[in-house]
Amino acid sequence: MKQYIKVDGWNIIEEGFVPHYNKISESIFSLGNGRMGQRANFEETYSGDTLQGNYVAGVYYPDKTRVGWWKNGYPEYFAKVLNAANWIGIGIRIEEEELDLHKAQVTHFSRILNMQEGYLQRSFTATLESGKQVKVTATRFCSIVDDETGAIRYSITPLNFEGNLQITAYIDGDIKNQDANYDEKFWEETGASIQHSSAYITLKTKKTGFQVCTGMQFNVYQDTRPLAINVRPVQKEKYVGVVTTVKVKSQQETVIYKYAANLSSENHPVEALANNCEIAVGKAAAKGFKAMLKEQAAAWAIKWKESDIIIEGDPAAQQGIRFNIFQLNQTYTGEDARLNIGPKGFTGEKYGGSTYWDTEAYCIPFYLATAEPQVARNLLIYRYKQLGKAIENAAKLGFNNGAALYPMVTMNGEECHNEWEITFEEIHRNAAIAFAIFNYIRYTGDTAYLAEYGTEVLIGIARFWAQRVNWSEARGQYVMLGVTGPNEYENNVNNNWYTSTMATWCLQYAMDALQHVKETAADRYDAIIKTTVFDAGKEQEKWQHVIDNMYYPVDEQLGVFLQQEGYLDKEQILVKDLDPAQRPLNQKWSWDRILRSCYIKQADVLQGLYFLEDRYDIDTLRRNFDFYEPRTVHESSLSPCVHAILAAKLGDEKRAHEFYLRTSRLDLDDYNNDTEDGLHITSMAGTWMSVVEGFAGMRVRDGQLQFTPFLPGKWQSFAFNIRFRGRILKVKVSKQDVNIENDSTKDITVLIYGETVHVPAGATVTAKQGNLVN
Repeated sequence: MKQYIKVDGWNIIEEGFVPHYNKISESIFSLGNGRMGQRANFEETYSGDTLQGNYVAGVYYPDKTRVGWWKNGYPEYFAKVLNAANWIGIGIRIEEEELDLHKAQVTHFSRILNMQEGYLQRSFTATLESGKQVKVTATRFCSIVDDETGAIRYSITPLNFEGNLQITAYIDGDIKNQDANYDEKFWEETGASIQHSSAYITLKTKKTGFQVCTGMQFNVYQDTRPLAINVRPVQKEKYVGVVTTVKVKSQQETVIYKYAANLSSENHPVEALANNCEIAVGKAAAKGFKAMLKEQAAAWAIKWKESDIIIEGDPAAQQGIRFNIFQLNQTYTGEDARLNIGPKGFTGEKYGGSTYWDTEAYCIPFYLATAEPQVARNLLIYRYKQLGKAIENAAKLGFNNGAALYPMVTMNGEECHNEWEITFEEIHRNAAIAFAIFNYIRYTGDTAYLAEYGTEVLIGIARFWAQRVNWSEARGQYVMLGVTGPNEYENNVNNNWYTSTMATWCLQYAMDALQHVKETAADRYDAIIKTTVFDAGKEQEKWQHVIDNMYYPVDEQLGVFLQQEGYLDKEQILVKDLDPAQRPLNQKWSWDRILRSCYIKQADVLQGLYFLEDRYDIDTLRRNFDFYEPRTVHESSLSPCVHAILAAKLGDEKRAHEFYLRTSRLDLDDYNNDTEDGLHITSMAGTWMSVVEGFAGMRVRDGQLQFTPFLPGKWQSFAFNIRFRGRILKVKVSKQDVNIENDSTKDITVLIYGETVHVPAGATVTAKQGNLVN
């Protein structure tokens, strides 16, 4: 664990340049706007250890995966988000010396990510080999107002010399992904132009044929006035730039403004791409850096009003939750139903930038409560539109009759994960998609979604589960063989409790959905039956038989659900008894050793208890939590948040707070020694859940909001806003009371510690400490 980031409520601050931490910081200080993203690479040349990253939403490449051990049903490719053209480049030469922080002596270095206003600022003093010293301050952002553009203000001041400063503003498309096979490059140039202080280049992906035009315009100021500069164009393969030289004096500030745009053929006709890019860059330059930054701050103020969580008394916790919310808001905006949320967002290449089950299991609750309902609905529609591909995926594995297996990893609905034990076995992702439909309707009350989209998806998923189980003559029950549960430190196991439990839940929910649509939208029901060729009597009879006769592994003596058959055959050494030097296991142990151990990567049985907690009494939850948590190494970013929520449910304030800090500061403190690969974006939604569902105890039952809050650790209070069925509620929990303000025009009735509380429109209701159970 590293703790070099200074604690601050609204800012992420790094003081002092430590090259060994540079790639970690490049992830932490990343920027994005839902349409494009940028790691915190330096504008000027840096020849040290770095992971360059510029990403454009929706653009990917199907990298080949077929190898000697390829088997039927195995994906033909692994889709990966592409490292796109580097638009931030500003090369600086002082006389004949290049400014390169890897070679210079660096002092007074700081990086500040201003989360409140949405920009990154970096400053430093560099002493070159000649002894010349310069002070640099660089500010940049990806605009969330004009989401195809970004802007940079780069200030450089000589401290002890005068002379010539050569500036090269450029776009470099000759880049590759870090994980490219054999250093393959995925882009081809289709066009380029340079027009005085502007430059444009259009690149096309191999195979997929996406085209992206990246353009830039720059100007130079001294003494607050624009300079009339002479420029020299520089053009080579997949590279365009403009060079100018200006005279500088000691203590005189020279400011470079660079405006850039990334336009994709996903959003613009190919024939208009270059022209539209010129227009976008021109508009940004005409608006100017100061005006764009002001708009950025105003737009972020709205986002923070909707989604901020305020914590008093624990600055580290405050910084952690805001960092998570900030990254979520700049990763996904919900404006484009074709897009989804990759585990790394726009901050790195790992996991290919693809869609996982993380979206449905972890991200949906955040967007349900902090954005318009259409945002979460778009995430569900994304899967509905890929139902055909899910049916094709299942067919490749031998399933039929419209059975649907949603991919573990996808860009376009096709499975593209390159590990067989995940592709074939981690089938519980189907359940997360079904549960997201249930969760969305439970929260919004939008039951019409079942008739419009949801039921067709649920039928496909239910058909898969009905075929995936098999009847065991020995047990006289259905069993689920050869699966991998959420705990990926167990592969190819039989009767994983979570997978089997969620499978039968899906079967029941599909039948409930069909009945609801039949009763409320008969015409649509008939259309669904016809479209899916659904045999209501025969198929539902089979589904019910599976529900009634599924085998679930249980240890009666311990009173716990077994993670899978044979789990107790493993040597039961608790995590606390492990040598800390052996952690993290996935970086210290062989895979064989991990698979033979009892250690759990992330919530598995406990994931099911989190989803379906209403089925189980508090003693059942406690027994399973107390058994499994001591065996969990939390080496998945998705793990601590579920444990925090369950610990809070059980009244274990200490452990709930510990797990919250771990999930909220997972990347800031580099808990798992992997932040350099990119941030854990989808798990950041789990941090929000830890507060709202954990400490505030928020649930929706029978269409009504419920709260059972408590104050963790040294917190003096915490507050958050949520949207719920046309209302906006402001909830504040303090040592003295719980306040709920109804900032809308509709009344609402909520439950606080089981007591019914009416909150009129525009009013605030306070439950005094004496009326609370905690």
